[in-house]
Amino acid sequence: MGRGTLIYCGIDWAERHHDVALVDDTGQLLAKRRITDDAAGYQLLLNLLAEHGDTEADPIPVAIETSRGLLVAVLRSGQRKVFAINPMAAARYRDRHGVSRKKSDPGDALVLANILRTDMAMHRPLPADTDLARAIAVLARAQQDATWNRQQLANQLRSLLREYYPAALNAFTAWQNGLCRPEARQLLKLAPTSTQAARLTRAQLRSALKRSGRTRGIEAEADRLREIFRGDYAHQPTRVEEALGKQMLALIRQLDAACAATDELAKAVEEEFAQHPDAEIICSFPGLGVQLGARVLAEVGDDRRRFTDARGLKAYAGSAPVTRSSGKKHYVGRRVVKNDRLNHAGYLWAFSAIKASEGAGAHYRRRRAHGDWHAQAQRHLFNRMLGQLYHCLQTRSLFEEHLAFPSSLAAAA
Repeated sequence: MGRGTLIYCGIDWAERHHDVALVDDTGQLLAKRRITDDAAGYQLLLNLLAEHGDTEADPIPVAIETSRGLLVAVLRSGQRKVFAINPMAAARYRDRHGVSRKKSDPGDALVLANILRTDMAMHRPLPADTDLARAIAVLARAQQDATWNRQQLANQLRSLLREYYPAALNAFTAWQNGLCRPEARQLLKLAPTSTQAARLTRAQLRSALKRSGRTRGIEAEADRLREIFRGDYAHQPTRVEEALGKQMLALIRQLDAACAATDELAKAVEEEFAQHPDAEIICSFPGLGVQLGARVLAEVGDDRRRFTDARGLKAYAGSAPVTRSSGKKHYVGRRVVKNDRLNHAGYLWAFSAIKASEGAGAHYRRRRAHGDWHAQAQRHLFNRMLGQLYHCLQTRSLFEEHLAFPSSLAAAA
């Protein structure tokens, strides 16, 4: 049996405790409570909701300012709608109830409950993604963060080597991924200064390359490295050079850990992503491999009701332009408020698709000829392919080049 009146719940969350407020459809406060951030507190919250008519078939909607954490996981069990309200939006709603700018945790919980009471249709509940999709999201985001962290450490190492060890930079420039490669890290551990590098023999260089896992071209590579290391370079004073070498070794240890974490997470992403039914559709698109496809799935999710149409997905990704028009002013430009992770994945996707797809490449060149900058043309291509991805996921169909870019292929023919 359903509730006689509509009831809404707002939760102001904190690290150790959470404030809860329940209001009815007239705005009257029915209950307020402070709960602890543990299993006992979560059970107290569920009991409070049950006392006011919360059932599995007719759950009370909840507004909270976060989409993560154990509290949100408890609330999302069953068919309950949980709304993650942006803190900036909640602050604007707070100003509607008073001009004194007063603030309290119980008051914020009441504001969140009233947001659902007055404007629930204007906010979206958290998507009902499957557990597999949510697990892929955790791993894909962690792998992306690890990749960024690895690159940051590599940039720090490169800046340090420029100060005292230019021979290492010259030696590793020819390698893809440069300082992140195991060969480079192994050689830097073997010779942390340019003086020590100049003393390395061919046998030592060959052994270092083998320890790093290299199996091909070892002799030629050892000769190339020996010639570079024995070149004529400027040097720091001996004691300063040794101190910089110790600093470099400390950075190398951090880079080793970052590279290992990145590789382990990439393997975990590959294993989980292969089990998802959308993986085949996503990877059928040119420019999308396992890792990048997993990042796209992580942000798009597998809840088909999350976006009402392709335009909503494009706005969420930041690929669709935004229009600001007022009086005589009219501006059309890129979106600033967007999902940054999906937008970054889209940039890499479009960059790879230009060469992987003849139609995508023709579309990019046409946009450039139209006057777009490089980033604008790539964003336009990402916008188009994102709409195609939305269609393929909705219809459970694979990407087909002749349907995606018919005019481009006809012109090329």
